[in-house]
Amino acid sequence: MARQRTLTIEQEFVERHPSSRAQYERALKDFPSGVTHDVRYLKPFPIYVERAAGCKKWDLDGNELIDYTMGHGALLLGHAHPQIVEAVAAQVRRGTHYGAGHELELEWAERIRELKPSCERVKFTASGTEATLMAMRLARAYTGREKILKFAGHFHGWHDYAIPGEKLPFTQEESPGIPRAVFETVVVAPVNDLDFVDRRLAEGDVAAVILEPSGASWASIPLPEGFLQRLREITQRHQTLLIFDEVITGFRWSPGGAQRLAGVTPDLTTMAKIVAGGLPGGALGGRADIMSLLEFRDDPDWNARHRVSHPGTFNANPLSAAAGCACLQLVADPGVQQHADAMASRLRRGFNQVLVQQSIPGFVWGESSVFHIALGHTCANQRGDDIRVPEGVTPEVLKAGMSPRLALALHQAMINEGVDLFHGGGLLSAAHTPEDIDRTIEAFDRSIRRMKDEGLFEQV
Repeated sequence: MARQRTLTIEQEFVERHPSSRAQYERALKDFPSGVTHDVRYLKPFPIYVERAAGCKKWDLDGNELIDYTMGHGALLLGHAHPQIVEAVAAQVRRGTHYGAGHELELEWAERIRELKPSCERVKFTASGTEATLMAMRLARAYTGREKILKFAGHFHGWHDYAIPGEKLPFTQEESPGIPRAVFETVVVAPVNDLDFVDRRLAEGDVAAVILEPSGASWASIPLPEGFLQRLREITQRHQTLLIFDEVITGFRWSPGGAQRLAGVTPDLTTMAKIVAGGLPGGALGGRADIMSLLEFRDDPDWNARHRVSHPGTFNANPLSAAAGCACLQLVADPGVQQHADAMASRLRRGFNQVLVQQSIPGFVWGESSVFHIALGHTCANQRGDDIRVPEGVTPEVLKAGMSPRLALALHQAMINEGVDLFHGGGLLSAAHTPEDIDRTIEAFDRSIRRMKDEGLFEQV
């Protein structure tokens, strides 16, 4: 006979993680809300990790977790990949910051250019947020126009120009700490509305269109078939630059990113996460004539009035360069992406079968090696199979995924079962195995049953 549970999901979570709770109480004295990244905030406290390897990590209380945060998408090869560890360990003994050029930065750029031919020239940054900020600035300088067009729901970092239209409601016209004038320079296009884009670009004041080529928030709101091809035609017709934000899709969707899969060449590409092998670092690549605005010339007027400046203490630092070179050498093999994609498809199918079998309103969807979970909602094509594009679901539901109450309960329940999700879904790696996926599906099945037993779906 199965042992009757006496603890709720949250009570078990607290009981299993006393060391994480103690560390969180300590963190509250140092950090606002006790966290160093908004997504890591979790009630009643987040878990604290002691070590990680492959697709697993272990918290301070020794609990093993199959990981689907994967360094917020940076770890396509898994945690502590031996070749990356070796490259970084060798470099740290040679120095972490030279304040000068070095050979690894050249190799790093060459590997990017080989995988992404659209990147005729490259500049390194310290993060993806910096990369999208630089792309927007270059676009405005190149075209002489001030406005940037972005799509509702797409995430491009946390700088001021990336905020409009990212969160629900997409029409929000203010955000704490951001001047109203910034919002006036950003045009937010309705979700996947290319007719709006065509009409708006005709006004001639938009420097560039920026988007995630996966669709908003790494394919949570998928793009229609042919969307990128038509967008490229529209931007070229209106002499507007096209920026692909490949911070997540770059090297994950394929060795050459989403642009290689779609056969669409952007003018500028932003990169981070995988590009730096899981260490801090990002890059911007693009057309040589646009990137030339960053050049010094033997012309004081050009340098003072026209050149786009770009300092940055940790740009192309040797440690990130070492990790990036090692990582890009490995992910150039398409088998890496194919394995992670296959594991993600197996997981999405298994999760959907659980929801159908338990008669729970919900669906799981995604593409490439990512997945998203929506509980409390239905879609027309939920039949217990892999889903790329949910049918009959609003963009608002796809962006939100589920209510905060269900999201919290699912996150806690899955951690209790030995699985750590990320932001209502997750990202996979080449280190995940079929056995890991099957264990995760079993954990999801038990978690949904517990949520059902606690009446969490009764108010849906």
